[in-house]
Amino acid sequence: MTDRHGTRPCYLAGCRCPECSEANYRYMARLNLDHARGHKRRVPADTCRSHIRALLDAGWLQSQISAAAGVDHTQISHITTGEQPTVARTTEQRILAVPPGPPPRGRDVDATGTRRRIQALVAIGHPMAHIAREVGVGVDAIGRIARGAKTAVRATTADTVAVVYRRMSRRPGASKRARTIAARHGWHSPLAWDAATIDDPTATPEEEIQDPPDSGPADRAAEVAHLKSLGESDEEIARRLGMSVRRVRDTAAALRTTRLDPPRTPVNE
Repeated sequence: MTDRHGTRPCYLAGCRCPECSEANYRYMARLNLDHARGHKRRVPADTCRSHIRALLDAGWLQSQISAAAGVDHTQISHITTGEQPTVARTTEQRILAVPPGPPPRGRDVDATGTRRRIQALVAIGHPMAHIAREVGVGVDAIGRIARGAKTAVRATTADTVAVVYRRMSRRPGASKRARTIAARHGWHSPLAWDAATIDDPTATPEEEIQDPPDSGPADRAAEVAHLKSLGESDEEIARRLGMSVRRVRDTAAALRTTRLDPPRTPVNE
């Protein structure tokens, strides 16, 4: 038994010693009193979800939010995706206490999301040397992250990789060798990851649904844009086009970003 004696978790794990029974009794007495007073211990997660999304838009990673709030990473992910409709009041207070604005710099964060982003770019044909150049670090450092040799990275590195990933993942690279390396290691392309869960260590890659031969990525993106303009839901678009709902959402997000980004001047290498 790993739970400490004299606590309710230990009681829930099966211990019926006097100390654990007393801890459970005190908890239930307070709970019943709260209910009698009309005080709910759980509240809708909407406010938390909005705050988390505002932090993500400001450049935070889910791992950073988790560390700052003292809330489990998986719970942050489930709140973000809507899988968890309610939260404890104490959890809400911790999350809302994370200040809005840019994330803190100069410290380490979990490398899971950074590793997956690098692997995904390699899987669609971007050499590590090109990724390293865009990120502004050495290719050896990119390689160590991609291979899982580093379990944590600097927050600034994670932020930069996330920005580079959003740009480079829109277009496949030309390196067959990069694709071969990714295939050999079992690395997944951007299609396998959702923007809301790519940083979650417990998340698993989604099955990658390939475009049919007569429909390239550009055609498929145009179809998504057209159906969106008609007010169709993500689920209906996915059903019509034979895509996953996750991919429809990522495609729509990429289209919105493309409209906002200024055109990039090609660079001759």
